[in-house]
Amino acid sequence: MSFALNYLNRRAALGLFSQAALLTVARKADASGNQELDADLELFKQRLASAPRRRSFGSVPLVVTSVEQWDHEAASILLSYGNRARQVWECTELGAPWLNLMREALNGQVFAHGNPGFLAAGAVHGSAHLALFDQTAWERHGLARLAGGVATTNSYFESRRKTSRSDSLQDPMGFYGPENNNIATLQDRGMVFIACHDSIHAIARNLTRLDRGDVADADALAADLTNHLVSGTVLVPSVVAFLVELQRFGFTYAKGA
Repeated sequence: MSFALNYLNRRAALGLFSQAALLTVARKADASGNQELDADLELFKQRLASAPRRRSFGSVPLVVTSVEQWDHEAASILLSYGNRARQVWECTELGAPWLNLMREALNGQVFAHGNPGFLAAGAVHGSAHLALFDQTAWERHGLARLAGGVATTNSYFESRRKTSRSDSLQDPMGFYGPENNNIATLQDRGMVFIACHDSIHAIARNLTRLDRGDVADADALAADLTNHLVSGTVLVPSVVAFLVELQRFGFTYAKGA
């Protein structure tokens, strides 16, 4: 039995009262009239938020071999989501427009195609993975050195100030608009960002080479980077391997560059 189905069978009896409460809000419009709430998506968000995240490592290996080294419970919940439209964006370049593309896909599915339960996942690796480390990690490890001049801080996570769900859909500066492309807002709307252990270790090796000319401490540095992933991310052993699982469970593939 796959790890996803085994986990779901063990957890099937939990959360019945919260599920009943969430089902009463299915496809309810918010105060602005923007139809975005969906019972299944709200339940998914709740379950995903309650799943364990492993962020207290002292050292991590080059290759993951144990479920205790990644967020396998959260990954199972992601794979199990059953909406008619699920999409995974492969995001590799820090300066590429993947946040904007994910926002456009979400707006189109929810407001044009009438699918408020649509789910998109960002499968992040390469230089794009720098966006998944918090500002503490950026400052502690000088991550701007690896950003190729695209960014000096993690400007990809925080939402634009003074935006809310009550904003007009047509306001480019508002909650749904292109000036509010960020990870936090997309997470608030139900989207998921997948962190890659292989990319984290590669980033650690690059940093140790820059600092010392060798990779002797890469395992410890990769652990610290892992401990400073932005909130809500789902850590998997290898994004390129997990793409296979996502597509096997019904996610359609899109390239975010």
